[in-house]
Amino acid sequence: YMEGEVVEQDYGEGVKWTRKAAEQGDAVAQYNLFVCYYCGMGVEKDYEEAAKWCRKAAEQGHENAKKELKRFE
Repeated sequence: YMEGEVVEQDYGEGVKWTRKAAEQGDAVAQYNLFVCYYCGMGVEKDYEEAAKWCRKAAEQGHENAKKELKRFE
């Protein structure tokens, strides 16, 4: 849904499925949810929520999340 390659692009639906994976501990999904909240893709911009998901991904060793987390510290 986020890319619109297989199905019609729908950020709201993409966030829904990304959140499901993120809540199950998927670090890539957590990072992607960070991007959604940081950029306002499918959700309203929310830097607190973005930081939360970025932190979760970084705690699992996601390298880009570790780098991005510095923005919030």
